[in-house]
Amino acid sequence: MITLPTLARIPHIQHAFFTREGGVSSGLFASLNCGYGSADSPDNVAENRARAAQQFGLAAERLLTVHQIHSTEVLTVDGTRLWRSPGAPKADGLVTDKPGIALGVLSADCAPVLFADTEHRVVGAAHAGWRGALAGIVDATVAAMERLGARRERIHAAIGPCIARQSYEVGPEFPGPFTAQDPANAAFFTPAQRAGHHMFDLPGYLLRRLQLLGVASAEASGHDTLSDQRQFFSFRHNTLNGVRDYGRGLSAIALVA
Repeated sequence: MITLPTLARIPHIQHAFFTREGGVSSGLFASLNCGYGSADSPDNVAENRARAAQQFGLAAERLLTVHQIHSTEVLTVDGTRLWRSPGAPKADGLVTDKPGIALGVLSADCAPVLFADTEHRVVGAAHAGWRGALAGIVDATVAAMERLGARRERIHAAIGPCIARQSYEVGPEFPGPFTAQDPANAAFFTPAQRAGHHMFDLPGYLLRRLQLLGVASAEASGHDTLSDQRQFFSFRHNTLNGVRDYGRGLSAIALVA
């Protein structure tokens, strides 16, 4: 389990970027696979999620995740509707001002981003693959937090383990949409060994998006999910090795009553 100073120093907040250690799943999904979208046993996933919720002192049903679709859709959790997974609503972000609820996102190379307002007690979580990052999922999450009374200049953000630039080769079509958005985004692409391909810095791009939003601070863990198979699940690692399925790691944040 990984925590970052950006959020760890905020009172009344608990957060965790869980590694793949400490669960009950085996084989491809060993061991803390928290994704029902995998072919892992649903009973194993349920137990893994219960163990993660216990780290927050919460029952399993108080850990909420969504059916992630690489969107900018953000749900506001008011505590009156605690859905179950599988069958969760489709979105890529969650926010709440209610204590005793852990907001979770799942990832296996995409970037998990956790947010907390230092004064108004509002938290958020976002799943940011390249599509969601480019479309503005972190912007949408900050906006949803502000609707609950947060102020961006008091919001601290932490980007958890995700695929790093040295592992993230993308095709020739990739830089265009990013540089069309802002020519300065060219800095997040460097030439790959394959002609016309690039290495993309997803956490670096997200850090800049957060800085442009005017949040109080933003920090990235610096972990590379593809290169560290002991600690992290990686969709791309499995795909490159001809394996179609993969486990999902959990990142979560909660307000403490």
